[in-house]
Amino acid sequence: MKITILGAGPGGYEAALDAAKCGHEVTLIEKEYMGGTCLNCGCIPTKALLASSDMLHDVRNAAEFGVLNDGNITASFGVCADRKEKIVTGLRNGVGFLMDQNHVRIVNGYGRLSGGNTVTAERADGGIEVIESDKIILATGSSEAVPPIFPYDKEHVITSKEALSLEEIPESIAIVGGGVIGCELGQFFARFGSKVTIIEMMEHILPAEDKEAAKILERSLKKDGVKIFCGVPVKSMEINGGSVTVKFGDDSSVEVEKALIAIGRKPNTGDIGLDQAGIETDKRGFIIVDGMMRTSNQDIYAIGDIVPTPQLAHVAAKEGFTAVDAIGGRQTAEINYNAVPRCIYTDPEVAGVGITEDSAKQKNIAYRKGTFDFKALGKARASGKTEGMVKILADENDVIIGASIVGAHASDMLSVLTLAVTLGLKVNDVDRSIFPHPSMSEAIMEALHDVHKSSVHKL
Repeated sequence: MKITILGAGPGGYEAALDAAKCGHEVTLIEKEYMGGTCLNCGCIPTKALLASSDMLHDVRNAAEFGVLNDGNITASFGVCADRKEKIVTGLRNGVGFLMDQNHVRIVNGYGRLSGGNTVTAERADGGIEVIESDKIILATGSSEAVPPIFPYDKEHVITSKEALSLEEIPESIAIVGGGVIGCELGQFFARFGSKVTIIEMMEHILPAEDKEAAKILERSLKKDGVKIFCGVPVKSMEINGGSVTVKFGDDSSVEVEKALIAIGRKPNTGDIGLDQAGIETDKRGFIIVDGMMRTSNQDIYAIGDIVPTPQLAHVAAKEGFTAVDAIGGRQTAEINYNAVPRCIYTDPEVAGVGITEDSAKQKNIAYRKGTFDFKALGKARASGKTEGMVKILADENDVIIGASIVGAHASDMLSVLTLAVTLGLKVNDVDRSIFPHPSMSEAIMEALHDVHKSSVHKL
């Protein structure tokens, strides 16, 4: 079967490889780089920068562990940026190699639906190519949302894309939005010496996450020197020569070298020919799909940031696999969006799955909770990573419906609880496992015990 895929982000390129391994003839159209936003100007470069700032933080605090340095500790942002680029380039080349080895045909250009099962690609070399397919997968991703109130000039007022390409650390930066991007980049810039202000219009930073977890991270960010204002909207922003004035809240203001807009992303669906193919969207421009990612045109599928599901790379990849399964007639279950893992790679990390405690209260869902602080763990104390906790929510039938972890390696530890929510496991089902000692994961075991108020290491 001939399959054409528009977009080579995590959803598109993994769907292409999966389809090729299933024996389909695959054409992948991408206007920029293999890996899309995630690999090139999102997840991966951000994590590379955070690894540098985490190392800097650890070195500065090494004396606590008996590692003494009598010299001055200096940080080179240039070396940090070069390392980031090497990582991105290496991974991008790796994706290209996989495409070649699996015989996926790459078209470097911009693809649009042009009626029926046809895609017209404007190639980067100036040529036009018309591609006929049996099935089409749309994976065109998203771009930064920048409301007109912000004078976005890509120099003084920037988005995460420009922030990840800066040649030097700004002396000061205001970040509009205390979500994942705002918190991750805010901590990085702060640890490299920038005066950082985060402005979040909701009640607390990371508004989609557990309130207690968010408060723990907020304390950590403040220790790094980040100023945080929550519950206040930005009223105006003005570029004055080489600085930006941001007014917010009760007419408070801050003057900074850079202002970073980090309030979300919008789907790239406006110029891909949806009307030509009779594909329906919602009021926000997201493509409407069924449980197997089919659009209103049964030969065309849509995945990733252009559908109204969590805008996360791992969700896009799972949706790509689901679409390929549906095209090939393979039996597969619909995606359980109640069990999507959410991870923020700050220090400490914040991770969650399922419902939060605030959401349970708002929806009048009866629940019991178990919590456990890392500071009570031997491994946490030995490694100096005592900040944070695990929280587990179970419904009235003892089924695990949500979990939050804030602390070192939270994103890695979340998998066991993601599996529990996915499979509808009960507290005692997971508690039957033996957790290694000493380990950070023992906090999960203790929190499971605490759901039934039986944790032996908690009063």
